[in-house]
Amino acid sequence: MTTRDTAGRRKLRGPNDPERRARIAKAAIEVVAERGIDGLTHRAVAAAAGVPLGSTTYHFATLDDLLEVALHEAAANNVRELREWEQALDPEADFAAALADLVMGYIHELYPHTVVEYDLYVAALHRPRLRPASAAWDDALIKFFSTRTDPLTGRLLAGLFCGLLMQAALADPPPTRPEIEALFRRAIEGPPA
Repeated sequence: MTTRDTAGRRKLRGPNDPERRARIAKAAIEVVAERGIDGLTHRAVAAAAGVPLGSTTYHFATLDDLLEVALHEAAANNVRELREWEQALDPEADFAAALADLVMGYIHELYPHTVVEYDLYVAALHRPRLRPASAAWDDALIKFFSTRTDPLTGRLLAGLFCGLLMQAALADPPPTRPEIEALFRRAIEGPPA
């Protein structure tokens, strides 16, 4: 079954639309970004995804189902972006300085992106069903940071990274780049001898 979209092209519907579930997941993130967790509704997600309301409830029966898929999608996107960033980073780069630059990007240019990720992540505080997804995100970050260090330092860097982003998202003014770099340097190199 098809329908015409605004450009006159045929748009897939029903069983011939294999991307519908993924579009709904992405739309759930968009709705949380625009309205916050409390603004997430099946109707809002359906409108953002350009699908009938019944499609959202078919794929995701409850709001927690929508939150869970949005959290998984946000985590996967974040870890993928970090891996791409790390792969593009010169192996000889000053890792503390590079991490400071990365955090500065997240708290300035990517601020709305950072806020929606934390909205989804902390939703698990009041929704135990979401905790495994948040924990899996933590584990992926630890694994990511351990690639340039060791497992213990990777865990420390993951906690520092998340904590700095949360503090910076709330602080006015946010921490400066030199402050952030100093924290990463201490975590990586330890105290001065």
